[in-house]
Amino acid sequence: MHHVPYSGNGVPAADAHNDLLMLVQHFHEDTGYFRRNWLPQLQAGNVATQVLPVFVDEEFLPELALRQTLRLIETALRTVEGSPELMLCRAPGEVQAALDAGRIGIVLALEGCPAIGPDVSLLRTLFRLGVRVASLTHFGRNSLADGSAEDATGGRLTRAGIAAVELMQELGILVDVSHLSAAGTRHVLEITRSPVLATHSSCHALRPHHRNLPDEQLRAIALGGGVIGINFFPLFLSDGPASAGAVVDHIEHAVSVAGAAHVGLGPDFTREISEVLYGGGHVIEGCDMAATVPGLAGPADLPGLAVALADRGFSDADVAAVMGGNLRRLLNESIGRPAAGAGG
Repeated sequence: MHHVPYSGNGVPAADAHNDLLMLVQHFHEDTGYFRRNWLPQLQAGNVATQVLPVFVDEEFLPELALRQTLRLIETALRTVEGSPELMLCRAPGEVQAALDAGRIGIVLALEGCPAIGPDVSLLRTLFRLGVRVASLTHFGRNSLADGSAEDATGGRLTRAGIAAVELMQELGILVDVSHLSAAGTRHVLEITRSPVLATHSSCHALRPHHRNLPDEQLRAIALGGGVIGINFFPLFLSDGPASAGAVVDHIEHAVSVAGAAHVGLGPDFTREISEVLYGGGHVIEGCDMAATVPGLAGPADLPGLAVALADRGFSDADVAAVMGGNLRRLLNESIGRPAAGAGG
């Protein structure tokens, strides 16, 4: 029982997926944009660890994907260099070091791998530039695998996809199964020796959408030591209007299946991206990208989720674990650390 009102403010959060880099790149000539617009939101939400995905929009595919990926990575590196409040994390122990120093630990990720095409060795180059998490696909098919929107194909990883997973393990890049097809996710779980991360995926049992993970995969990710970041995008939470209660429902279900040590947050806040980059009219399978869960519209709202978890009966320790401790542990131990037996 809480003897004082539970604020949630003291819980350091970890966010496995925020596409804010797209906006920082969009405003790249405005060098103060990140510090003025995003840093206060992250600080208000007590975000101590932020995975920054590099997402290449459709207009750059396929020919300009590598160039846009490099632009976004350069933007991320310059943002970190220009912000003493941030620390780029590339090696084991650095995520915890950032937390201990009171800085926001930044982990660079690839959302899909359009930059490399079938040339898997380019992952080495991107690793040198700081990338430590990578998903193989987005919604569709590429040279590595099928995305979740292609589930009907039953497609597993291609030879290049298998080679990519092997190289990621050799380097110490966490494999992210969000957006991957169901068969592709099973394939990854069969061949990996390292823990797997689902940066922004919710529960198929509660909302049968192709972007959500069935219980068998939640369980398998947990058994391998991985973490599932629950997605807050309304389309993936419920049939009708989504609520903060629906987010807690998905967290609660994932915890019941995978265990309290294997669930985290991957909010995928898209409202600002939709409004600024698409004029608010970008629709994904009938859902406006600007749609948000009331009370969980951006990073600054995250302390309210800690309160909601406590109200639902989560212990203080489990609130702290889900809000950030689990993801931080996985990143701290895994990024930049080759898998046991990896090499070549």
